Amino acid sequence: MKIGYRTIKTAIGTPLAISVAQLLGVTNFVSAGILTILCIQPSRKQSFLSAWNRFSACIIATIYSFIFFETIGYNPLVVGLMLAVFIPTTVYLNITQGIATSSVIILNLYSASYMSVSFLVDQFLLIIIGVGIGLLLNLYMPSLDKKLTEKQMLLEENFQVVLFEIAQYIRNKNIDWDGKEITKIQELLEEAHDLVERDQENHLLRNRHPFRDYFNMRERQFELLQRMLPLVTKLPKQYSISEKIANFFEGLSNAVHPGNTAILYLEELEELRKTFDDEDLPTSREEFETRANLFRLLHEIEQYLLLKKKFKTSDVSSKRSKIKKRLE
Repeated sequence: MKIGYRTIKTAIGTPLAISVAQLLGVTNFVSAGILTILCIQPSRKQSFLSAWNRFSACIIATIYSFIFFETIGYNPLVVGLMLAVFIPTTVYLNITQGIATSSVIILNLYSASYMSVSFLVDQFLLIIIGVGIGLLLNLYMPSLDKKLTEKQMLLEENFQVVLFEIAQYIRNKNIDWDGKEITKIQELLEEAHDLVERDQENHLLRNRHPFRDYFNMRERQFELLQRMLPLVTKLPKQYSISEKIANFFEGLSNAVHPGNTAILYLEELEELRKTFDDEDLPTSREEFETRANLFRLLHEIEQYLLLKKKFKTSDVSSKRSKIKKRLE
């Protein structure tokens, strides 16, 4: 069983909050631990927002408690009446995260059956200790770079399989592939986007995330791959250019990596287009449809490669420039 960071933070923060509250002689010191548990969040951004929402809700709850309990009385029905007013207030102010936290303060005030200045100060200290320790613990967030790199590698492996299977199908109409990589790519992209979002929230001063553009690029490439699949099924095996396209896809499958060598394949694609243009004009409806599908397929491949080309500086260009400088 794996113990997560939130569990560890909760296990450390709860007794720490109780100990601090007890050391300061705060009434209902156990409540400080409850407040800390409620404040542990999965990201720094959520932690700051949660802390503000809970603190604000607790202050409003204290004011409402003083008005309702001291005016109407300490009665269970009054608690219900107050909540009927308090909860819509938190919804209106968009601080509903603080409902559970402030409920602890409301019940503490109700159970005391009185409100002195010292007791209200105690409750304020409970809020500061509970929310504050939760906020301090959430300042530490483990880096998600390792997980994101793992998602990147798995995603590229699945892209390689899909491209290779396309080549196999074009070459020999192999239909043994179950297509599980398609589903896996969808899952990996969803998981990666969630990780990127969480990691972005852990770096409040960083406007752009290094992995966001990468996974967005792969997502758009995946959409193009899905559009290619029905097109390759319509290519006849005996068509002269089919073998060249199969070889192209096989080469493309070996070139799925974080680098950028798209320009090489764009050049190869241009050669394929020239070959395609040199073919005899279609003489039947079937040949015409085949050429139309082939034209669309070449267009989708080009868009696929252009996405990678625009994503980052070409590694091929840098290598070529280095070679050119050496020759000079």
